[in-house]
Amino acid sequence: MGTMRTPREKWIEEGLRTLGAAGVDAVRVEALAKTLGVTKGGFYGYFTDRAALLEAMLDTWERESTDEVLDQVERQGGDPRTKVRLAGRLTLSERLLPIDLAVRDWARRDEAVAERLRRVDNRRMDLLREQISTFCTDPDEVEARSLLAFCLSIGHHFLAAEHDGRTPAQVRARASDIILKDPHQS
Repeated sequence: MGTMRTPREKWIEEGLRTLGAAGVDAVRVEALAKTLGVTKGGFYGYFTDRAALLEAMLDTWERESTDEVLDQVERQGGDPRTKVRLAGRLTLSERLLPIDLAVRDWARRDEAVAERLRRVDNRRMDLLREQISTFCTDPDEVEARSLLAFCLSIGHHFLAAEHDGRTPAQVRARASDIILKDPHQS
């Protein structure tokens, strides 16, 4: 009876976990094999080298953080504000957030990763524009609100400020309400 190979997806998943926890430099074949409890020989049955693994990891991150998020948002439906909030929760979930932040850091040093991040961020902004434009008709305001919503989602992870007796979650919720408010309502 032959030995079972570690599935390709396990290598990718462990690579993504490592990327999110320690950055791209920590994603090493030997370290992944050790964590998976296997020899690195099985790795080469799926990937020609580390660069091929990194590319597969980016493919998985991009698919999960755009295609799968957009599919789930459409399946669950709801009004535009509900869709925006759901997309934000899914995109920056406990699983995807550390990977997203690590990809952003990696993109600062790698133009190919930066281009992929631009593609992902553009798809995210497209969703925001599409949903916000259903209740806001001024294109400049749609763009500004979309940017503010995206910056709120990403940026609050880097903010250490206190909020004068309010929790960060309370302030984010209020900011979200302001961004997503119908401009025709008082």
